Amino acid sequence: VEIVAAPYQGPALESLWWRAAQNPAKLPGDLYMLVRDTYRGSMLRLIRRVTGATRRQPEPAKHSTAEVAAALTESRQAAKAQYSSPIVNVIDEPPLDKLSRAAAQTFIAPLWMRYFDDLLRREKDFDAIIILTAPLNHLVGLAEAIQRKHGIPVLYYDGDVPASLPWMRGFDSGFRIYQGANLREYAAFISNSKGGGEMLSALGAQQVHTLYYGVDPDLFAPLDVLAQDIDLFFYGHGREYRDHWIDAMIAQPARAMPEAHFAVRGTKLGDLGRVELLPYLSFSKLREYACRSRINLCITRAAHASVFASSSSRPFELASMGACIVSNPYLGIETWFEPGREVFVVGTAEEAIDRYRYLLSHDTERRAAGEAARERVLKQHTHRHRAQELMQIVRQYARS
Repeated sequence: VEIVAAPYQGPALESLWWRAAQNPAKLPGDLYMLVRDTYRGSMLRLIRRVTGATRRQPEPAKHSTAEVAAALTESRQAAKAQYSSPIVNVIDEPPLDKLSRAAAQTFIAPLWMRYFDDLLRREKDFDAIIILTAPLNHLVGLAEAIQRKHGIPVLYYDGDVPASLPWMRGFDSGFRIYQGANLREYAAFISNSKGGGEMLSALGAQQVHTLYYGVDPDLFAPLDVLAQDIDLFFYGHGREYRDHWIDAMIAQPARAMPEAHFAVRGTKLGDLGRVELLPYLSFSKLREYACRSRINLCITRAAHASVFASSSSRPFELASMGACIVSNPYLGIETWFEPGREVFVVGTAEEAIDRYRYLLSHDTERRAAGEAARERVLKQHTHRHRAQELMQIVRQYARS
């Protein structure tokens, strides 16, 4: 299999695993980002001057996984009626987003169309094109034109479902890639979420396939450390949509277990009391911290945790390192790991405290859970497994 990879933003990405191609829209794309970021920064400064607001953001409201799941269910039901047309309706779209989308469709999308026309005329042996998480609403009409002109199927992969979907309101980070998009022009969608398939179909996707996250077991392998000097460790950024579990699995147990060494590495986690904040270094430091920890916490945001089998990277990374994992309730986690054997799930602060104390006092069972989790990864969840699954999906549509 030969892969040609071109970035939607920024310079070409060199790799041993694919042939790097240039971004045909790099200069206008860079200018677009500069103008957008400058405008947003100016507007924020203006709002602060007018309102007297500070940089400090208010603490998000606390919502349990069940509360977010109920809200998601209600919004999905409304969405089935609301998003019935081929073009995803634009709801409460901020003026800047509307302007950005129009600018991208006017100046960026035509450059990509010319790029694909030239490429596919020069090299006629491409079997399929996969667009990876580039904004769909920036490229409306591109997939349809490629398939009509060149007879090559175009698939779209969204690895951020359900957080990327319209009824999630984009989190605070600005996911709004579906507003104004036409999902029906793609031969198929590939998603990291089994439960998200129904949602993508409601938005107009013709076919939906699931490709879960995986892990490189050589990169995320158990490390030899001098000692496991951390009892419980969590790595992550922000409390958004998981603040209830940050408190229930870290702050409250830390107060109840003064004998245990709790540590976190990340930002915007709020006041956790007597929990140690480890230095924020490179991402690779995660491996050392995780292997130094007797228990590793997996606290998944409510959007992913409440939509069936919505994969995220952290469970696979921790399992690959042979970590003993304790997770918040995560709908569909049994799809990847066996609860009670390869991962432990707690539903309240009290359950978390009981589980922590048990595991910290039973070394053999704790280590066995980590070994079983890594064994499961090696059998089913490596990047090689995912590559094979991706090829099986693509072959269903590839030009023969």
